[in-house]
Amino acid sequence: MGRYGDIDYPTLTKRATLLSVCLVLGGFLLADAGPALLGSIPGWAMTTAVDAEGLGALGIVLCPLVFGVVLPLTE
Repeated sequence: MGRYGDIDYPTLTKRATLLSVCLVLGGFLLADAGPALLGSIPGWAMTTAVDAEGLGALGIVLCPLVFGVVLPLTE
């Protein structure tokens, strides 16, 4: 057994990256297509959408590195 238990790193990497892509797409749809489809949206919703895009982009970069490279090497 490894140091962190029995973790399936390839599956964790894929799911975390997919979640990050979903955050980017959801944030994009709300921030850019939301006003066109829904009319005016409140400022808090726009802030949430932009934050989701930023966190998703960060996750797309970091999740494969952390869960796919760094953590398996520390086992």
